[in-house]
Amino acid sequence: MTYSMTGYGKHSSTYNGRVLTVEIRTLNSKQADMNVRMPSIYREKEFEIRDALSSGLIRGKIDLSIQRDLAPGESGTELNEGLVGHYYTLIKKLESSFVEEGATSATDYMNLIMKMPEVTSPASQSLEAAEYLVLRDSIDNCLSSCMAFREQEGAKLVGVLRSSVESILSGLEGVGPMEADRIANIRGRISNNLKDDQGENAQIDRDRFEQELIYYLEKLDITEEKVRLKAHCDFFLATLNEHGSKGKKLSFIGQEMGREINTLGSKAQHSEMQRLVVGMKDELEKIKEQVLNVL
Repeated sequence: MTYSMTGYGKHSSTYNGRVLTVEIRTLNSKQADMNVRMPSIYREKEFEIRDALSSGLIRGKIDLSIQRDLAPGESGTELNEGLVGHYYTLIKKLESSFVEEGATSATDYMNLIMKMPEVTSPASQSLEAAEYLVLRDSIDNCLSSCMAFREQEGAKLVGVLRSSVESILSGLEGVGPMEADRIANIRGRISNNLKDDQGENAQIDRDRFEQELIYYLEKLDITEEKVRLKAHCDFFLATLNEHGSKGKKLSFIGQEMGREINTLGSKAQHSEMQRLVVGMKDELEKIKEQVLNVL
C-alpha cells in the first residue's frame, strides 16, 4: 500500500452541549513538521496529541486545528463583581467633587466601568477527563479520515510512477538493437581517422589495431549499466508494493537509476541511443518529482 503525504480529515463531536471540531491537513515534508492550534484548555495535553499525530501520520507537514464552541448559555468570561463595586464607589466619590455635566445614570456608570482593566477575564476552567476522551476520539477519527485520503492520493501516485518506470524500461529495451550498429560506427570512425592522419597508402598493423579497438570498446561497453538499470527499475516497482513508509527508499533507488542512465548517455556515442537516454532522463525527473509526495 502506497500513501501520499497529501491528506485531509475533519471530524466533529459534542460534549455537554459543546461542539469539538478537529481538522487535519497534511502536505509533503522530509520530517514530521507540526503546526498545532488549539484552545488553551487543551494545552496540558499538547504533547500527547502531538505523539498521536506523529504515530498516525509518520511524517509530512501536519496542520492540526481544534475548535471548541461553548454550549448555549455558557460563557467564556467571568465578571469581577468586587472590582466593579470598587470602581462604582470611586466614580461616585469623584463625581461629587465636580460640577455635574450630562447624564449621570447608572447605565452611564456601567458603560464606563466595563471598559476598566481586569473587570472581565477568561473563565477559569479545568479540563474534564470525559471531555478529553471525546476529543481524543475525534482526533483518532480525523486521523483515519486523513489516512484514507492519503491512500486515495497514493493510488494515483503509484499509477504515475509505474508508468514512468515502464517508459524507462521500454527505452532500455530499445537500446539493445542499436548496439551492433553503434560498434560498427565506432570502428568505422576510428579507421577513417587513422587513414586521414596517415594517408591512404599508410600501413596499419591490423592486429595492433584490433587490440586497441577491443580495449577501447570495452571501456564503452554498456552491458553492466543495462543490467543494473533494469535491476533498479524492478526494485523500484517491487518497493511500490511494500507496506509502510517508503518515500525515502524510493528516492534512493531513483538516485541509483539516475547514475546508470547518466553513464549510458556518456558512453552512447550514437545519436538514436542518445535520444532514448534523454527520454529516460525526462521520465526520471517525473519520478523524482512525484516521489517527494510519497509517504
